[in-house]
This record gives sequence, C-alpha cells and structure tokens, in this order.
Amino acid sequence: MASTTTTTLAAIVIVACLLASGPPEADAAITCGQVVGYISSCLPYARGGGAMPPKCCPGVRALNGAAKTTPDRQQACKCIKSLSRGISIRYASSIPSKCGLHIPYTIGPKTDCTK
Repeated sequence: MASTTTTTLAAIVIVACLLASGPPEADAAITCGQVVGYISSCLPYARGGGAMPPKCCPGVRALNGAAKTTPDRQQACKCIKSLSRGISIRYASSIPSKCGLHIPYTIGPKTDCTK
C-alpha cells in the first residue's frame, strides 16, 4: 500500500511540475539555421553594399512571416545579432526598409533582443 501511495504522490508531483512549467509553445520554434537560410542572400549586401540581391527581400519577408511569436522574434533577433560581426551596420540596417518592412530595433552587435 505504501508503494501505491508513493507512486500516486510522485505522479501528482510530476503533473504539477509540468503544469507549472507553462505551455510548450512559449519556446521559440524558429532556429538560427532557418534564420540564416532566410537571410543568407542578403549577407553580401550587408557586408559591402552595392546592388541588393534579388532573393534578399523575399527571404527577409519570409523570415518576418515565420517569426510570429515573441519568442520567435527574440530568437531571430539573437541569430541576426550573432551574424552582425563582419557586416556594415549601415547597410544591414537599411535592408528591412528597402524590403518594405519595419522592425523595432536596429541590427547590430549591441541590439537588445529581449524587447
């Protein structure tokens, strides 16, 4: 009888912990690999300007559409921030507006992705 009570109590504790941890969709569904896939055609422009690659804007728009939740947007921001080394902030920051999008932060190594 004691083992049944212990097993029941353990099951209740496990269920309570799972409920307290929040819904699984609170985690970002987008990965850095996906972010890079969306914006990789923009990197030559972000590094040195010149002509905007034809596939850049469709990729940026697709990333914008894929990052629907706050955790997704924060993850995309972190990934873009990690890519910001070796690029021109001036050129990289101009990409969203050139593609007809508005993002609430400036792309760069000091970007706060928690907002």
